[in-house]
Amino acid sequence: MSVDIHLGDNLDVARRLPDASFALVYLDPPFNTGRTQERAIESATRAASDLPPLVPDPASPVKGGFRGASYARTRGALRLYDDRFDDYWGFLEPRLREAWRLLKDDGTLYLHLDYREAHYAKVMLDAVFGRECFLNELIWAYDYGAKSRKRWPSKHDTILVYVKDPGAYFFDSDAVDREPYMAPGLVTPEKAARGKLPTDVWWHTIVPTSGREKTGYPTQKPEGILRRIVQASSRPGDRVLDLFAGSGTTGAVAHALGRDAVLVDHSPDALAVMRARLPEAHVVS
Repeated sequence: MSVDIHLGDNLDVARRLPDASFALVYLDPPFNTGRTQERAIESATRAASDLPPLVPDPASPVKGGFRGASYARTRGALRLYDDRFDDYWGFLEPRLREAWRLLKDDGTLYLHLDYREAHYAKVMLDAVFGRECFLNELIWAYDYGAKSRKRWPSKHDTILVYVKDPGAYFFDSDAVDREPYMAPGLVTPEKAARGKLPTDVWWHTIVPTSGREKTGYPTQKPEGILRRIVQASSRPGDRVLDLFAGSGTTGAVAHALGRDAVLVDHSPDALAVMRARLPEAHVVS
């Protein structure tokens, strides 16, 4: 199985890759990326008449977008609530469009975010993929790090799952590693020994500071999370794409499970970590 690493802008690299060439695309963009050009706006209290209508005005101009999506109306409505939305849309939306193009007809996208951006991304994915292509909202819950005493501590990430074709996507629940029952006494000994299929809430620790996985990369994700994704949504021999590869966890897991992987990152530090972690990888110039 091959692992190719591209150093460069992921949008430029994605646009050079052929259509429908990946069974699985995993995106783990830096949280809050795209909000570097926040604009100062005047504070004002909006009257009810200032808010976007619940039913779109058929006379309002609509830009014909990807797959016929009406982007202008969606963007205009959301900007009334948060002027910074356009920054994030401008960064993420073209990468989501490339992900859709690069997926095979039975392919699946996993978009990994935190609570600050998940709601924006859900709207974008509904526009790019179509609401009917939404499969799951996964919650990765963990319990590590500082805990606020002024609000409920934030101890989860959100992973949005969309398929290219809701009538033809691949999903292999039998291949997924099972997990222990939380109340094993309520099931038969046979079931308790086998374990249960994961739900859409995944309890999994972060990368242990002294574990074998640790690379020192600051945003490294645990192999257990990626292994579950790769097992469920790809077959041995399939190709997996990660446009924000970072420490190379997607590539390490895909290679171990008999998949080909294409990894992209713009950071020379990430490249150095991936080359040390994946000595079999080929760096594409």
